[in-house]
Amino acid sequence: MKYHIVTFGCAANEADSERIASYYEARGYTKAASIQSADDIVINTCMIREKAEHRVYGLVHNLAQEKDAGRNLKIVVTGCMVGMATREKTGKMLGLLKKKMPAVDEFLPIEEVGFDHAPIRTDKTHAWVPISNGCNNFCTFCVVPFTRGREVSRPFDDILLECFDLAAKGYKRITLVGQNVNSYGADIKKKDAKITYVKHLGRMRISTMFPYLLEELCKIEGLEVIDFISSNPWDFSDELIKVMAENSKISRHIHLPIQSGDTGMLKRMNRWYTREEYLTLVGKLKKQIPDITISTDFIVGFCGETDEQFESTVSLAREVGFSKAYVSMYSDRPMTAAHKAFQDDVPHLIKKKRWQILEELINKTNLRAGTFR
Repeated sequence: MKYHIVTFGCAANEADSERIASYYEARGYTKAASIQSADDIVINTCMIREKAEHRVYGLVHNLAQEKDAGRNLKIVVTGCMVGMATREKTGKMLGLLKKKMPAVDEFLPIEEVGFDHAPIRTDKTHAWVPISNGCNNFCTFCVVPFTRGREVSRPFDDILLECFDLAAKGYKRITLVGQNVNSYGADIKKKDAKITYVKHLGRMRISTMFPYLLEELCKIEGLEVIDFISSNPWDFSDELIKVMAENSKISRHIHLPIQSGDTGMLKRMNRWYTREEYLTLVGKLKKQIPDITISTDFIVGFCGETDEQFESTVSLAREVGFSKAYVSMYSDRPMTAAHKAFQDDVPHLIKKKRWQILEELINKTNLRAGTFR
């Protein structure tokens, strides 16, 4: 029997797909040369935006037509769509998925895959290393707490052992993966009653283990570059900046999502910082790590965004000088606070125009200058 995996979404989904491959090969499957030669087709889904969801429906529809034409195949859907459906207690969402995709043979929760088998990696020098899963922050626009649940950190020693093994196998670069990677270990400290608090961006936060994890990983011989994604402003502590500055193995590129450059919009999004606090953090990073480059995420056309608020985003982008931006037009997502409390009231044409402005200002400009990354 042969399997083929189609992955939609972020680095966390890429890492999950490597574990799904291991899950299948442990059951005696081999990887198919293409989707056309597979017996089982596994679709690892994303729900961050409606567009990603529609791509899944389109793929399943096409595969269903092949089944109807006589092809013997099994369609398995996993990832964020299934995560949200199984966490919705009434069962209505799972029932809706089954109704929309009747050709699907199995809806597989990613938790059933687990970490029992080493992932089947697709690269021989670079490895994705998941260190946590889920999110506790509940930004009003975001489905991640519903698709992946509350934040859970992997055991510290498990991560170290995996990275020692990678170095022994010749891997030179690792990317640590989590929805809020720099809050790693806060839940472990809470469970072990070793809670210490730090004040950051005007709030008291449980101190994290992420700086210590980075320090230990930097000691592993053979590893040359240690990267991480996605970091967030609310746990980017002075201690973390210090560890990065002192260890040249740690990547000099940081992905630091802001979403909006307007403090009022940030509050509506339930982002726990102001425009000024974000700029202060960027200033610290640039002062202590002079060769650093910073990429970010922006959402344009979030509920109620005015022209003036968007101009605040444009001015912040100019001030920071991002090397890259992942710009998305706001997409209403089920179960989120924004879906329940706000109206998606910015017309699509205005969203598109704002998207084009940021795309030109950051990505196309950097591409022409050769600084895009």
